[in-house]
Amino acid sequence: MKCHLRFLLPGICVLVGLGIGVRIQQSRNQGAPPRLIETRLNPAPPGGDPCGIALAPHHGNEKIDLEIERLQGEARSGANSAECMKRLGWAFITKARLSYDPGYYKLAEQCASCAQSKNAHDPDALLLQGHIFQSLHRFKEAERIARRLLTIRGEASDYGLLGDVLMEQGQLTDAAVAYQKMINARPDPQAYARVAHLRWLKGDLEGAIEVMRMAVTAGSPNEPEPTAWCYTRLGLYELQLGEMKSAAKSAATALEFADNYAAALLLNGRILLVEGDTGEALKSLRHAATLTLLPEYQWMLADALREAGELQAAEEAESKLISRGATTDPRTFALYLATRGRQTQEALKLAEDELHTRTDVFTMDAVAWALKANGRLQEAQEYSRKALSEGTQDARLFYHAGCIALALNDYADAQKSFVRAESIDQMLMPLERVDLEKQFAAARNSEKPDAVARSN
Repeated sequence: MKCHLRFLLPGICVLVGLGIGVRIQQSRNQGAPPRLIETRLNPAPPGGDPCGIALAPHHGNEKIDLEIERLQGEARSGANSAECMKRLGWAFITKARLSYDPGYYKLAEQCASCAQSKNAHDPDALLLQGHIFQSLHRFKEAERIARRLLTIRGEASDYGLLGDVLMEQGQLTDAAVAYQKMINARPDPQAYARVAHLRWLKGDLEGAIEVMRMAVTAGSPNEPEPTAWCYTRLGLYELQLGEMKSAAKSAATALEFADNYAAALLLNGRILLVEGDTGEALKSLRHAATLTLLPEYQWMLADALREAGELQAAEEAESKLISRGATTDPRTFALYLATRGRQTQEALKLAEDELHTRTDVFTMDAVAWALKANGRLQEAQEYSRKALSEGTQDARLFYHAGCIALALNDYADAQKSFVRAESIDQMLMPLERVDLEKQFAAARNSEKPDAVARSN
């Protein structure tokens, strides 16, 4: 196999194989939807039989539903039921990702428990359980499982799980080490996707695009959701780079792999908004918002509707967001409340509570923005600097940093942040772009002569 060297982070070399056609496995967990408490499924009764709960009759017409029914049938037959239960668990995870219904994660957890009841030290059942915990934002528990797996066997997927949970906890250097070991053991689309995301977090957009294109090239129709996820992430990177045609093509390809894929519909709507096709954008955004309870979707839709003058429809979207946001995605809901200047104390509480489970740059930014909304500007600036410390090129991080600096009368710093946000403002919500323009003008108009001198 011909290989060449790529650098993930300074001093960390990632060996990437070229031209490898491998199958994406369902254990890929990047891009999992945020924690969801409200669910259309009934929670499993405490102390119930995990095998029986997982094998309760399932219904649906999608391909994944038929696969779940088939695996349940095999497990009921008793032939190698432990292996069937593990495969059934991964199928429930796929269903959770496609439907954005977290109840399926709980069913997957029952599958893992069932398999472990037959063999408590089954590493594949442990890996399944670790991915479930990661998807439910139980990062510390998932980390313990990952480290246990490394003592048992140390396979590529085990390093991938460890890297994922470390990344969510803001430990990017340690995550990079784990991903390095993963890609050394098995350079495949799962590893490529992780490397791409970590490169993006470290500010290497073009490098992220390069590696994510390797991931999608190796994708498979047999694994539609992981491949659709990779194309959606690629499209977001391309959108940030300003490659609108490429981004639109990536979104369309993602929908070919998984039609009704909410994340790809959201991306498509964002691209259309930037291109000025509001009517088509609203169709895509409305469709996406019907498929998931996540507040990001309702927020984007509401902003687009307000820009289009459809105020009543915008209020309806925001009403849905407000009624469910605290449980479906507390961090995004905290950002929304702070942005709107509503329930600012609740926004701060939600953001600070997130610090108990993850301390990545986006949680730091949420805390900074909520502190700013509560008038605690010095503390807000401290957290904003932490959010920018990894070099992540994110328009919202820059926009928030500029607003905080402006509120502190640091006009030179505010302008620097606003310049960086404006260069990629297509990544902001529609009304965030409007406010960025307003705040940038205020920073330019308010700049004092001594601030100009300090900036030179």
